Amino acid sequence: MKIIVSGGGTGGHIYPALTIADTIKKLYPDAEIRFVGTTHGLEKDLVPRAGYPIDFIDVQGFKRSLSADTFRSVYKLFTGLGDAKKLLDTHKPDLVIGTGGYVCGPIVFLAAMKGIPTCVQEQNALPGVTNKILSYFVKTIFLGYKEADKYFKGKAQKIFTGNPIREEILSHTRWEALRFFQLDVQKKTILITGGSLGAASLNKAAFQLEKELSGRDDVQVLHATGKNHYEAYKKQIEEAGGFQSNIRVSPYLYDMPMALAAADLAVFRAGAIGLAELTARGIPSILVPFPYATANHQEFNARALEAAGAALVILDRELNGDILQEKVERLLQHDEELRQMRLAAGRAGRPEAAVDIAKQAVALINTKKR
Repeated sequence: MKIIVSGGGTGGHIYPALTIADTIKKLYPDAEIRFVGTTHGLEKDLVPRAGYPIDFIDVQGFKRSLSADTFRSVYKLFTGLGDAKKLLDTHKPDLVIGTGGYVCGPIVFLAAMKGIPTCVQEQNALPGVTNKILSYFVKTIFLGYKEADKYFKGKAQKIFTGNPIREEILSHTRWEALRFFQLDVQKKTILITGGSLGAASLNKAAFQLEKELSGRDDVQVLHATGKNHYEAYKKQIEEAGGFQSNIRVSPYLYDMPMALAAADLAVFRAGAIGLAELTARGIPSILVPFPYATANHQEFNARALEAAGAALVILDRELNGDILQEKVERLLQHDEELRQMRLAAGRAGRPEAAVDIAKQAVALINTKKR
């Protein structure tokens, strides 16, 4: 069984692709999996590090406004289609899976035209352009959010699976995590992060919150500022006279699965995979969508969780220390509201998504054979 997986540009497309590939290998050890990407996306580093072979095609995305660069993108599209044809002729895959990003367009489209079973996995509540186009050609679309269904007008079968998450996300208990971070089992734990790079607006609001929570005997904080923001944040703390030991600030949390296991409440951006990890663990959240995400898709993700009762949403332009503190204090003081949000997050979670996607994707091969 030969499988090509393609998705790239950002971690939001690559990590789901790797999770799906890992799950297929676990379920079907004899499967031969290789990736297709570009040399200027993160996949060029992440995929080989994960142990998979990768082939590169020459393609670039289209800007949302007409410009001279549009003609270059058209040229690159035809170049990418040529590269994709060579790869399909060489490797003769039984299945092609796309996880979004313009790189998967040529390989998935041509595979569909050749009658090779194809599918795409859409992470966001508001789908990306490439996957919306591919919905007219592929066999199946696996939806990370039910809300994405209405945006796909193509003939593809649409299946709500949730988003695939790493197996290790569910591998730790709360007690194990609290011991790992040397945290107090009697206190509620707030996890704050703006992603691997951090978020200046979130850090600014968090500083005021942490200043107020410092020394409290009912709450503790794990805060990853992002490496580029850490020194400035540390200086702020020093100038304020320091925080008590219940406030833990670091540039980066290298063991996020452990941090999630410790969390009673999270303050997060609204990337699709981060939210899938939160809900798989049933963690209520306060979400601050990244305002510059393509087509503002993070707000659509956040609003979907808010509608489910699993999250509160603060728009980035409205975020400040006062509003963040008000929402955190409200949840700290109202255990029943926090409990209901936890239950709602658990209902929204799809920890089995990777297995569901892997099995149903591979089943497309058997459907063709019949």
